[in-house]
Amino acid sequence: MDLNLTNKVAVVAGASRGIGLAIAHRLAEEGADLLVVARTEDTIQQAAEELRRHGTRVEALAHDITESGAGERLASRVRERFSRADIYVGNAGGNRRKAFAETTDEDWSSIMDLNFNGHVRCSRALIPLLEKSDSASILFIASIFGREAGGKGLSIYNTTKSALISLAKIMAIELGENGIRVNTVAPGSIRWPGGSWDRRCKEDPDGMAEFIAQNLPMGRFGSAEEVADVVAFLSSERASWVSGASITVDGVQSRSLI
Repeated sequence: MDLNLTNKVAVVAGASRGIGLAIAHRLAEEGADLLVVARTEDTIQQAAEELRRHGTRVEALAHDITESGAGERLASRVRERFSRADIYVGNAGGNRRKAFAETTDEDWSSIMDLNFNGHVRCSRALIPLLEKSDSASILFIASIFGREAGGKGLSIYNTTKSALISLAKIMAIELGENGIRVNTVAPGSIRWPGGSWDRRCKEDPDGMAEFIAQNLPMGRFGSAEEVADVVAFLSSERASWVSGASITVDGVQSRSLI
């Protein structure tokens, strides 16, 4: 299926590794030009070098989306390099796992800024550029734990991912008349080289085999590429009537009926 992404301009935040890097690769394979963003200069430049092998234009930006004014600085770079944007993928995120009673104001502030506020800043600042597109898409990478309870120690993570899903729904309502679609993708447990599930599988293979048996009906972890395929489709004109949705990519791990 031709996704018609050739010469589209995609901005991917959190693109130096894992799911974000896989998304950037998939979009570049489909012909999109990229501005890839991550905090660390060396890692995002290395990612950009990989991505340029697909033959599209790739700009790298070492940028902390949690900082005040981060959205405006990002939009300025996109405007300078490409003059417009067609796709924003907000993938940057993290977690501080601890019991709710042990969380601090700094814990909440830090993860809220990374998982939620940073994407508010970036997507809001990019709207004037996205409005120039004939097929604009905003996608936030949430989690199945934004759609249902994630369990002990995940109060901050659960809250931020639920907030992204809620935000996307309202943005979709408001921005539809501007031709901008807004969706979330909710991955389950995804294994990629160097990621937390990969590390756990190597450190505790028996424990992870039990986890899979109890939680993953399809008998394996998902891959970053499988998430990226869904993101590429939702970013494209082939998903022109999909907006305000939260799409799970979890191999039947989650328990939600919708």
